[in-house]
Amino acid sequence: MAHHFANEFPSRLLMWQRVREYAVPPSMIETATARRAVGDWAGACAAARIDVDLDLRAVRDRHGTDLVHRLRADLRRLSPDLLRWHMPRIAPDGRLRPGLTLSLARYRNSGAPPLELVVRTPPAWADAGQRMSLALWEGSANGAPRHHPHPHPDRRFRFDLHRHLWDAGRSGELASRCDAYGAPFAAPPGLPDLLDLPGGRGRSAPPDPAAGPDAPFAVGRWAAEAELLLRAEGRPRGAFTVRLAARSRAVLELVAPDDSHAPSFRPLREALPPQEAAVLPVLPEAAARLLPDLELLRTGLVTAERLHPLVAAALPVSGPAVVSGPAAEPGDPHRVACRGEVHRIALRNGVLTAVDHDPAELRREELLVALGGPALPCLRAIDAVHRTPEALPAVRERLRHGDVAGALAVVEGLLGPAAVLRDGPLRKELESAAERRVDHGLFRSGLVAVHPAAGAADGGTAAGGKHAAADRRPRLDRRTPAETRRKRAGRGRPRTGLTC
Repeated sequence: MAHHFANEFPSRLLMWQRVREYAVPPSMIETATARRAVGDWAGACAAARIDVDLDLRAVRDRHGTDLVHRLRADLRRLSPDLLRWHMPRIAPDGRLRPGLTLSLARYRNSGAPPLELVVRTPPAWADAGQRMSLALWEGSANGAPRHHPHPHPDRRFRFDLHRHLWDAGRSGELASRCDAYGAPFAAPPGLPDLLDLPGGRGRSAPPDPAAGPDAPFAVGRWAAEAELLLRAEGRPRGAFTVRLAARSRAVLELVAPDDSHAPSFRPLREALPPQEAAVLPVLPEAAARLLPDLELLRTGLVTAERLHPLVAAALPVSGPAVVSGPAAEPGDPHRVACRGEVHRIALRNGVLTAVDHDPAELRREELLVALGGPALPCLRAIDAVHRTPEALPAVRERLRHGDVAGALAVVEGLLGPAAVLRDGPLRKELESAAERRVDHGLFRSGLVAVHPAAGAADGGTAAGGKHAAADRRPRLDRRTPAETRRKRAGRGRPRTGLTC
């Protein structure tokens, strides 16, 4: 990955650059595409680290054969690697947005509430491996896992109106749906004032390096996307809301002379009470904000070859030359100055070894080091590679995004498959990743419904007391620790999940 200076590009774009490099590796795309091509949608989901919580036979018994046919058709068109590519993420690491239930498709039945194909992400404390789960949402009571923090489909994050973000057969619609060609748009009166907020600049405004992690708005597509949204909600025209910032919403009105003319929108003339504004349809984030891949292409941070194949085929390839980092300094990391000579360090029999030293000499030197003596420069270099290799940032990024196989491949390429890791940052990263996978397994099994440390807020009752049984947030009282009371009651609480 090319390195960049922090003052050249916004941190949001640098985060998305790392996400595009590590979150969906080429090996995952190749395996998932090959399995999807032969009709093995379950195998494609497994390759993309998506757990399938679906029983098609049970769905057929409860809802009939017609629904199962529609559901199976959508599952065969599902590209799980493309879905992972477009999933909402949070700053600063670019991990999947935790505790999210996102709707992929809706199935309406006569005389019954619509069923929804949803994908869920685990809470932050159990997000090791960055796995997701695929399920069928059957209403407010049925199909809701008790251990998931937000089992209901989110109104703000939904892909049922954006099938091009997960349907391989409709991925070609991406360019037109994300305003990739930059059609001219005249902002209605009053809209620039609404967008004059942190992270609220319009599509035509240049990126601000000091801006927050929120992507700029794709204002030119709001009218068309709002028309699709209102039509899906059974409203040909009307008001809708757009989330501008954490505590700011814009209430807009979709208007058009008639059905044969292009729709437009304007700020609502009369302010609505908060209760009425809260129930209005919300424009999804996928429609409200600019696609990150467009920004990466236009700034030269990513080439088309680095994008997902379906995304690269849909987007127009244009932009400046690829930004490259500073030139690598000359030198061979596998050559060490030792005792006035240049010695080589290479893999021998799967172990990193100083090949220019006799084995008997190496054993004597290792015994000397064990007794407290100084080590040879070659042995010090090998020890440094074992503890903190140069590729440690790449290993960390892969582990954060769940690519354990890719991280181990990097380690084996550096140290060999038969190397024994020594104490240090590299070993701690791998051990931490293994421990967090245990937490994810406990969450999936339903054995731990909340984070084990959640009981500290009310004296430990979350392990088995009334607060844990009610699955609600403990109240502040005199037994609450002072530090917890200060963090929960303070108005300047830090934002832990920033949308990107």
